[in-house]
This record gives sequence, C-alpha cells and structure tokens, in this order.
Amino acid sequence: MHVQFAQGLISILSLYKFSEKMSAYRLSPYWKPHNSARMKTILTCLLALAISVTLSNAQCFFQPMKPNGDNAGCHDSDGVLHEFGSSWRNADCYDCSCSRNGIGCCASFGTPVGFDEKKCERIFNKETCTYKVVEKDDPSKECPFNGMVA
Repeated sequence: MHVQFAQGLISILSLYKFSEKMSAYRLSPYWKPHNSARMKTILTCLLALAISVTLSNAQCFFQPMKPNGDNAGCHDSDGVLHEFGSSWRNADCYDCSCSRNGIGCCASFGTPVGFDEKKCERIFNKETCTYKVVEKDDPSKECPFNGMVA
C-alpha cells in the first residue's frame, strides 16, 4: 500500500515538473502558460485522491471455482448452488456474484470509524446490514462518528 502511494506521489510530482517545462514552449497560438495556483490546486486534489484510494479498506474476498466444479454454477459456503451471472446477498451482508472463475463477495456495509471508543461501541444489525454507534452505558443514545470505512 505504501509503495503504491509513493509511486502515485512520484507520478504527480513528475507531472507538475513536466508541466513547468512545457509552459516555456509555445506549441500553438492557443497554448497558454498554466496558472501556478491552479496547478497546485489540481495537484493537491490528485494527492488527496491518491491518499484516499490507498487508505480504503474494501472488505472483499474471492473463492475460486474448484477444478472439478459444477458446470451449472457456483456453490457458496452453505452449499447453495448459484447460477453463473447471478448475484445475491448472503447472511453476513456480503454482496456476492457467481462467475465461471468463482464467487466474488464484497461487504454491503460501511464500518463507522472515528468515535470515542471508551464511551461508545458499534452495533451491527444483520437485518438491515448497517452499523449504529451507541453509548455503552445507554444504547438508546447514538454517538457521533467521523466516517465510514467500506
């Protein structure tokens, strides 16, 4: 993850240096030198995007097809047969799909982060596939949190 972030940062900085060099050349009558403040704003946005992508924590997994698997579809962990191309939500709130390569599943829910863990706790509702952050001493009171991690 850190290597990808560093490579992304190097690419962004290289783009900035390249744009500085190119601004010295007038390639056409429509060419205008870049606005340095605008370029820095764009680079800041790209950097923020690069950081957010590398920090994301998608909860996904893949279960490959068994070599002598059924040609009709995929068998999930409960033994249920799903047709190729079908999608479903399992009992653990993961959205799954069946392909000829196997079963791919990703969490359908986000996990709350950035709350007072001494005072509050996360409660997961399997019926709605959602979390709620509530006070430990009084679960009827919700706690604020800063974000969700998927």
